[in-house]
Amino acid sequence: MCRGPDLDWRPTGTGDWRGEQGVHMTDREPHLRELGHFLRARRSELTPEDVGLPTHGSHTRRVNGLRREEVADLVAISHDYYTRIEQGRLAPSAPVLDSLSHALRLTPDQRDYAERLAQQADRRIPPRRRAKPIRPQIQRLLDQLTETPALVFGRYLDILAWNQLAASLLADFSTMATRDRNYIRMVFSDPTMRNLYADWDGVARTCVAILRMDAIENPNDPRLTSLVGELSIADEQFRHWWAARHVARQEFGSKTLHHPDVGDLTLDWDTFRYTGDPDQQLVLWSAESGTSSHDKLRILASLSASSPRPTGSPGPATRAGDTNHEQDHR
Repeated sequence: MCRGPDLDWRPTGTGDWRGEQGVHMTDREPHLRELGHFLRARRSELTPEDVGLPTHGSHTRRVNGLRREEVADLVAISHDYYTRIEQGRLAPSAPVLDSLSHALRLTPDQRDYAERLAQQADRRIPPRRRAKPIRPQIQRLLDQLTETPALVFGRYLDILAWNQLAASLLADFSTMATRDRNYIRMVFSDPTMRNLYADWDGVARTCVAILRMDAIENPNDPRLTSLVGELSIADEQFRHWWAARHVARQEFGSKTLHHPDVGDLTLDWDTFRYTGDPDQQLVLWSAESGTSSHDKLRILASLSASSPRPTGSPGPATRAGDTNHEQDHR
C-alpha cells in the first residue's frame, strides 16, 4: 500500500489507564495522535498578539506560533498536561477541550473536528457501518432533473450516482472504473479538472479539508490510507495541504468553470444530506435566472439531451447498484 507523510495513525503499544483529569491511553492511539497533531498545527498559526499575550520581540522566539506553555497558561492547565495532550498520550476532558478550542481560536468546523476526535478516542472498537447502495428511486430523481446537474457523493468523496447533465458538466463518469470515480482523485489527477475550474486551488483545498473530516471515524480504514498515500506521493500540493490539517464541512458555494462546449459559467452548488444513509449527500448545481450562466447551462442541458449515451455506458439501474468499492467501513 502506498504511504505518504503523516499517515502513521496505526495504534501500537499497550496500556490503558484513567487519570484524574483525562483518559490516558496508548501513546499511539490514532485519534489522540491526530488530535495532538491538529492542536499543534493550530497553535503554530497563532501569535501572542492574536490571543492578547505580551510580546518581547520576535528575536526571542525560536518556534513559530504560540509556545506550549503559553497555551497551557491560557487554559489554566499544567504545561505537562498540555504536552501529553499534544503527544497523543492523554484525552482531554470536555471542559479542557472546550477551553483549548477557545484559546486556539478554533472555527466551528475545527471545534467539531477536535470534539469528534476526542469522542472517537473513547471507542475501543471503531464502528462498523456498511455503506448502502443508491436506491433506484434516487437515481430516477437524478435523471428527472434534466436542467440541474446532480450527483450523489459517498464517503471520501466517492461519486456514487449522477445524472446526464452532471456528466456533461464535469466528466463522463460512466466510462470510468469504480475506483476512479472519486472526486478528490479526479481533482488532483485529471488535467481536465485542473483546467475546468477557474479557482482550482480553492476547489482542491476544500476537497482536502472535507477528506480530513471524513477521516475522523476510522483513520485506519484501508481505503482512506490508500487514497491519501497515493495522492501524497503523486502530488506535492496535496501532501502539503494534508499535513496542514485544515478541516471544513462546506455545504454550499459558488464556482466558475471554463467549460469547453459553452464557455465560462458561474454556478452555485448546494449539498443535501440523505437521512437514509449519513455517508450519502446530494449535490445540486444551479445558475441564477436571467444570467448568461443560466443560459449556458440550458444550452448544455439541450446538448446533453440530444447526445446519445456513450457506448458501453451503464444505465441508471446499473449505476445505482454499482457498489464495487470496499463498503465495510471499520
